[in-house]
Amino acid sequence: MSLPEMSHPEQDRGPEPSPGARLRRLLADGGLVTAPGVYDGLTAALVARTGFGAAYLTGAGVAVGGFGLPDIGLLTATEMAERARVVVAALGGVPLIADADTGYGTAMNVVRTVREYERAGVAAIQLEDQAFPKKCGHLPDKELIPAAEFQDKLSAALDARTDPDLVVIARTDARGPSGLDEAIDRANRYAAAGADLIFVEAPQSIGEIERIAAEVRAPLLINMVQGGLTPDTGPDRLAALGYRIAIHPGALLGPTVLAGFDALVRLGGTLPSDLTPGPQGLFELVGLREWSAIGERYRSAGERVGA
Repeated sequence: MSLPEMSHPEQDRGPEPSPGARLRRLLADGGLVTAPGVYDGLTAALVARTGFGAAYLTGAGVAVGGFGLPDIGLLTATEMAERARVVVAALGGVPLIADADTGYGTAMNVVRTVREYERAGVAAIQLEDQAFPKKCGHLPDKELIPAAEFQDKLSAALDARTDPDLVVIARTDARGPSGLDEAIDRANRYAAAGADLIFVEAPQSIGEIERIAAEVRAPLLINMVQGGLTPDTGPDRLAALGYRIAIHPGALLGPTVLAGFDALVRLGGTLPSDLTPGPQGLFELVGLREWSAIGERYRSAGERVGA
């Protein structure tokens, strides 16, 4: 008599869903997904152990907390992809939404960026329409590329993904340099081009948050930056307006800096006398003024040569 065939539970369950599929299932539940910002293995482990459904790999946090640099386009695609691998491992099964800045170059570079981020295990990749080098969305003097050029980069990202469930997020920074009308127009263009989620950076009032929700024809992500340009808005209000994801990039970074200063003062250190509040002050701690001076020095030299 032959033995009955044994069941293998791991086979019965079928293949594990991809990171993108896990995030899409979370979004399909209909509520607001709150994604705290993470930038290293420790912050990822903290988010994983406190019950959040998703996390956000913050480019500003990786720049400041991982490299001691301001968020002004100094990091590379490979540095960010490697950090994504570390964070994905520490998160376990928690889906990671990953900042990829401008894609680190042209549409060709975007293709490589998407491939590397996918290999790292991210659930979503976020691309923005700033010119390179980009700046934190809550700093002044941002520059944009033409909307059509960003649509080409967005198309490259959509074509490059090997997992069709990878979520592609299109961010526009047009509100600051060009106004809210232009930001909404770009948002709708990027949605029509196929972006899964739209991110209008730095609305400056509750009225603007409401208008974006009413006029952008796509699922929406919003960025809650402590001390930034966007007023703090509760999750219930955001959910009622129809926002699907709220990222909080500084949720762990800001308190870590404050606690660090407190601990160092207790050891006999002294606080810097020139602290500036908000994101700009954070970046000044890691050399914003010095790096900005370097950029201005060589830009001025180039202008003189071309004159």
